[in-house]
Amino acid sequence: EDGAWTRWAAVSRSGAEPAPPARRLSVVVMGVSGSGKSTVAAGIAAALGLHCIDGDSLHSPASVARMRAGTPLRDEDRWPWLDRIGAVLADAPRWPQGVVVACSALRRAYRERIRGAAPGVRFVFLDGPKELIGARLAGRRGHYMPGTLLESQLRTLEVPGADEVDVRRIGIELPSGEIVKQ
Repeated sequence: EDGAWTRWAAVSRSGAEPAPPARRLSVVVMGVSGSGKSTVAAGIAAALGLHCIDGDSLHSPASVARMRAGTPLRDEDRWPWLDRIGAVLADAPRWPQGVVVACSALRRAYRERIRGAAPGVRFVFLDGPKELIGARLAGRRGHYMPGTLLESQLRTLEVPGADEVDVRRIGIELPSGEIVKQ
């Protein structure tokens, strides 16, 4: 592991006030809808003094309308969104210390697209039981992503393999503050 990732993990575990990373740090908090991406991404960003962006805000209005209607996105819908995610992660002039983005990044090809746009990006994969995620989605209010799309997301999910060394897998059963510390 390189120094920035190791340092990030050490600061996260210690709870100490973070110093600026030795090099720019770009992190994607990934997983299916309801896994806690937005909450954990905001917590990581706050712990490290970085900017946080919810990838949902980068979807096109047409994609939001599709999801709101309960229609899963197609790859043609996702590629421009993933390009916007990659551009945000690579925008060193705007966020010189780094940035944390919440983004599903469900398929390996999507993660590869992000890696191509933002070399050195790191992923935190929030993983957990379908029942827990479903319960979270059932209790969520005011979000355009209906719980009915969970099955589609789980079918799309390609769990990161051991060869994806830039991915850290974390279970979602713990409270979000504990997940951020991990």
